[in-house]
Amino acid sequence: MTSSHTDCHYCLQPLRGKKYTLREENAYCVRCYDSLFANPCEECKQPIKCDSKDLAYKGRHWHEKCFKCAKCSRSLVEKPFAAKDELLLCTECYSDEYSSKCFHCQKTIMPGSRKTEFKGSSWHESCFVCQYCRQPLGTKPLITKDNENYCVPCFEKQFAHHCYSCKKVITSGGVTYHDQPWHKECFVCAGCKTQLSGQRFISKDEDPYCVDCFSNLYAKKCAACKKPITALGSAQFVSFEERQWHGECFNCTKCSISLVGRGFLTWQDGVFCHECGSA
Repeated sequence: MTSSHTDCHYCLQPLRGKKYTLREENAYCVRCYDSLFANPCEECKQPIKCDSKDLAYKGRHWHEKCFKCAKCSRSLVEKPFAAKDELLLCTECYSDEYSSKCFHCQKTIMPGSRKTEFKGSSWHESCFVCQYCRQPLGTKPLITKDNENYCVPCFEKQFAHHCYSCKKVITSGGVTYHDQPWHKECFVCAGCKTQLSGQRFISKDEDPYCVDCFSNLYAKKCAACKKPITALGSAQFVSFEERQWHGECFNCTKCSISLVGRGFLTWQDGVFCHECGSA
């Protein structure tokens, strides 16, 4: 600017016919303004005089010609850039050095782009979609199968089993019984309704029973000890004329010798070895 009627606010020299600069409504000659107010350039360390363009970023200043990528030295004037450890980088150099790659397309996720983090990997927002319907997943609930992501409705439509008992979808875990899928919490004893997952059970007419319920409802009782005879107990049992015994309970009523594999005699409710029976 030139003037013919004012003086420099600092050195008081007339500014008539000279260039000057205004700062907070005060006029300064070029020399005083540069010495008082010019910012040092981050790159060349020289003052950025009033006849030069001052480019500022986060409290730091550069000459226009000095405002360039710290790696490839290309000008960053009016171009997108990123900062890393106080260095300015063009987007290409920043991407090569620091940007993550999209897990899906393997292309660089450029600085400033919207991205999604999932299971330790980065995705372009446009790549993070349901494998089946291709709709963006964003923050919606999802299910992963074979490294592919699905929204819940598509996963249920494509893959999920339905519980044989409650008919609802089994999203994880589950139990297979008679070739049918069950929720763990639905796979219960047909008698007492306790959960059977991970427990011993016995099948009867395609219904599962815990050992206690099956024993109480269906197991034959030992003629000697009166306890149920089940496959989960002694593997050996003896049956004779509508009566059953545990193998270890099939003993002579009088001398208690084991009768398993031996001849025996019966009298009333007792069973006897030949010696005791003959006597």
